[in-house]
Amino acid sequence: MSNFFKKLDARLDTIDEYEQEPVPEKKLKGWKGFLGMYAGEHTAGTEFVIGPLFVAHGVAAVDLIWGLIAGNVLAVLSWAFLCAPVAVKTKLTLYEQLKKICGPKLSTLYNIVNALMFCFLAGSMIAVSATAVGLPFGIPMPELGDWLPTSVGWVVTVFLVGLVITVVAILGYDFVARFANIAFPWMILVFIAAGLAVLPQLGVNSLSDFWPVAQERIWTGVPAEGQSKFTFWHVMFFAWFANMAMHIGMSDMSILRYAKNWKMGFSSGTGMFFGHFIAWMASGILTAAAAGAIAPGIIAYNSAGVAGAICVVIAGWTTANPTIYRAGLAFQSITPNWKRWKVTLFTGLVTSIAACFPALVMLLLDFVALYGLVLMPMGAVIFLDVMVFPKIGMKSNIAELASLDFNWSAGLTWFVTLLLCLFINFYMGVEIFFLGLPGWFIAILLYFGLSKYYQNRISKTEVLKTV
Repeated sequence: MSNFFKKLDARLDTIDEYEQEPVPEKKLKGWKGFLGMYAGEHTAGTEFVIGPLFVAHGVAAVDLIWGLIAGNVLAVLSWAFLCAPVAVKTKLTLYEQLKKICGPKLSTLYNIVNALMFCFLAGSMIAVSATAVGLPFGIPMPELGDWLPTSVGWVVTVFLVGLVITVVAILGYDFVARFANIAFPWMILVFIAAGLAVLPQLGVNSLSDFWPVAQERIWTGVPAEGQSKFTFWHVMFFAWFANMAMHIGMSDMSILRYAKNWKMGFSSGTGMFFGHFIAWMASGILTAAAAGAIAPGIIAYNSAGVAGAICVVIAGWTTANPTIYRAGLAFQSITPNWKRWKVTLFTGLVTSIAACFPALVMLLLDFVALYGLVLMPMGAVIFLDVMVFPKIGMKSNIAELASLDFNWSAGLTWFVTLLLCLFINFYMGVEIFFLGLPGWFIAILLYFGLSKYYQNRISKTEVLKTV
């Protein structure tokens, strides 16, 4: 047995993900390496949660459709014009790039926050899959108001699902992408088929019946008791900022660093329009047909039987896999002497513990908005530093050049932006869904101004004179 583990350890050590160096040219990937991965990641278990939550928040049908079109287009443009150019230019993970800009102390603080946020997000995916895995065993499913684990069976199911997902993430980016490419075509067909299958239950017997039923029985514009009212603006900004941490926040540098050119950022469109458009609408239809049931496994099983339940399981996996992969890279940057597979295994453990708490799923809309907002300012910092500063005569990677442990211009940008967003939220009444846009411009202005001042102060040092 000891020989088996030694061989396994040696095999896992051969998986090189270039955590601390640029991806070499021979490892760069074309469209195929990204289209399926984005489609698989964003046609996911959470779609069985977000679609129903839009119904619960009383989105009107017309607001949903136009809001999703506008928001998803903006999200794709954010990937293509903000994140992808930076990733292709540096070929580094977000975490390694931040070390160059922010210094080891600030980047370590950020990476801890980043990794924990991704653990919580992946935890919600694991919980979604667990709602389907637990069905055959009669395990009680969490309800909308549940915060704590509902049973021992629920906890066991969560950990079993988490183990499978962690193993896939340990095997590296190639395996994660391959898994998504295989799973996506079947998953989107199940979403569509399940939505079409239940339409007759709602009174849709012809194409002309759909729009009246959509307005009167699905997206009625009337929120469920105790839920706030969502409008077109809520839908648009949520669709745009649901993945703010990935595109504007630059976390997908870890994925797009493998791209041959920046245009691969447009491959995110497969995820946005198959997942965040078709799947959100389909799951909303399933919710209406299930008389308001909220547990994804129950919703899918009631509409598509065993295929629906399996779809929930696989959909949770295809999103949790790359999310744990990202979180593992963040932890790896903090503990570079640890083997990557051991770091990812630890990440999976943290994620599985988080997944035991159903509140991660039931409050998913708010959590997704919050984690994107927390990580967004550093995305603005990276974009300015990599893409703008060299063009206007300012220094990039100032922490590396000046041997700084803590770049105060970046640190203050992060902290002050979040404080100002908190002020706007609490004292001006602006909901969290809308804070990402003003927050990004605040971060851009702060980092530019602070860096100008900071670089002028240290530009006389011998280190920068010789660079």
